Amino acid sequence: MGTTAGPGFDTEALRRGIEGETAAALLSLYARDAEVRVVDRHDQPSRPKVLHGRDEIAEMLDDVYGRDMTHRLERCVVQGDQAAFVEACTYPDGVRVLAESMLSLRDGEIVEQTMVQAWDE
Repeated sequence: MGTTAGPGFDTEALRRGIEGETAAALLSLYARDAEVRVVDRHDQPSRPKVLHGRDEIAEMLDDVYGRDMTHRLERCVVQGDQAAFVEACTYPDGVRVLAESMLSLRDGEIVEQTMVQAWDE
């Protein structure tokens, strides 16, 4: 993983944001008008959870980063105005979560994200 790639998108900032203690650094990578679609066992592909704008994205990230778990960026690929990454999370009891995301970028910021996530049951 390089330190910068694409039109100003900083993959090292993505790593720091994902692996950080709070949501603030990660949230700063999203454009004000960004949209995030989440697909998982609760939010099926035909009815994904859709978050519009930084405020709604912040609510989700604050919830996630308010939990006792670790986050690790496993892989990130950037090509032009598109990026993809894999994030692995672990709760203290060993339950694991894996999330894969596709991003659309504009001026170095995330404008669209589709995340598919699964966790141990």
